[in-house]
Amino acid sequence: MRTSFISYTLALASACPAPAIAKGLRNDKTNVLIIMTDEHNLRTLGCYRDLMSKDQAEIWGPGNVVETPHLDALAAKGVIALSAYAASPISAPTRSCFQTGLFSHNTGVPTNDQVMKRDLETFAEALGNEGYSTGYIGKWHLDGDGRPQWAPKDKFGWQDNRYMFNRGHWKKLEKTTDGARVGAVSPKGIPSYEVDGADEKSFTTDFLCDRAIEFMQANKKKPFCCMVSIPDPHGPNTVRKPYDTMYQHLNFKEPYTYNERGDHGQNGWEKTEGSFNSRQMQLYFGMVKCIDDNLGKLVHFLKEEGLYENTLIIFTSDHGDLCGEHHRHNKSVPYEMSARVPFVMHCPQLIDKKIVDKTAFSSVDFKPTLLGLLNVKAKKPSEGSDKSAYLLGKKIPEKKNVVFMRSATRPGAFEAGGDTIRRMSWVAAVTPRYKLIHTPNEGEIPWLIDLEKDPNELRNFYNDPAYARIIRRLSADLLEYGRSTDDKMIVRTKIKEELAAKMK
Repeated sequence: MRTSFISYTLALASACPAPAIAKGLRNDKTNVLIIMTDEHNLRTLGCYRDLMSKDQAEIWGPGNVVETPHLDALAAKGVIALSAYAASPISAPTRSCFQTGLFSHNTGVPTNDQVMKRDLETFAEALGNEGYSTGYIGKWHLDGDGRPQWAPKDKFGWQDNRYMFNRGHWKKLEKTTDGARVGAVSPKGIPSYEVDGADEKSFTTDFLCDRAIEFMQANKKKPFCCMVSIPDPHGPNTVRKPYDTMYQHLNFKEPYTYNERGDHGQNGWEKTEGSFNSRQMQLYFGMVKCIDDNLGKLVHFLKEEGLYENTLIIFTSDHGDLCGEHHRHNKSVPYEMSARVPFVMHCPQLIDKKIVDKTAFSSVDFKPTLLGLLNVKAKKPSEGSDKSAYLLGKKIPEKKNVVFMRSATRPGAFEAGGDTIRRMSWVAAVTPRYKLIHTPNEGEIPWLIDLEKDPNELRNFYNDPAYARIIRRLSADLLEYGRSTDDKMIVRTKIKEELAAKMK
């Protein structure tokens, strides 16, 4: 029978058996397909633009948009999360949070190019224990600095990781009798990021999605969890034909905040850097369009194979890309388009209407939430929360509607005797409206951002008496987060005293 997502959630909450499966479906468990992009500004996605004011949706100039009909179709009958954040907006740390449900300072991956602790349980391992076939395809970035390093030895529950590569933003891949390899090389024979004539079979986005289809085809008689991790639209901003010229007619403008400084300039994470280039944005849009077209290919396969009704499709990213906002590019700071990520869920068997959700959700919540949706028990606890009921429409209590983010730090930076990374260390408590941001460095001040009154994040409301209550509440939340997760950035620096002062 077709069962509503809300009814399904109530069934989970009361420990009742899972609902009956629609006629013709291949197994009695919900399949999972996760598409994760890399460094993705959510203003490039139509389903998110539709929920913004015109000036926010078209921040690079009127009419400068990329259409994403395939993702929009999923969001139109699914869950679209408006307050989803990277727990640490840089690649490897937040990916470790996503996999394990732990904060990055507890995964062994507080910054890029570290090896995730081998005794951790991922959601893939938990699903494998329940009879799922699990396959990971694409960028991993949790096994040190190897590049590309195909099929890392430590699988972390991903049974088929033949097409997993540790790191790199390769543009052309190919199959060989010895496995996958990068299809473009430098004159010295070193793997290269060049597009090098890549086509609809060898361009990385296409190649990885084709491998995902092969995995799902091979495992369609069992429940499966397939994760395809696409390294675009992260730079270098290059893409295959015809996407490389698809948006060259657009003349991109600098975002409003490119030169407008507001109250900024006092802390490391507020500093400006980089320049703005219209051609780079044309190519960024091309990469996004290629991703959406491949999403359409994945959905078409599921429909053709009778798997669509019974597959939970999740589309998200590891972190954002400022694309010129605040005179910055890339990520690593607590601004919205750096730290906020797209998060869309769709499953016809489970979701019977569009849900636009404002639950504060983080990558550290992903594992417990996914397992909660599937009624699967983890063997090891998470530091994140199961927010499945809230994402599906249940009202979340205000005191629970908060998540925590932190900057990447080198291992041991805040241990006894360690020093901080001075330039961009920060930790934040985030709700759908507010961000309380603290830094551990002397001379740098706390910030409170009010996204409702100041969506451009130019004003600091920290010293405004009207915000005393919310600052006191978020200060208490941050203190408890620091204590419960042993985040040394709080417990060993001036942040602890700043937070405690607001509790008096």
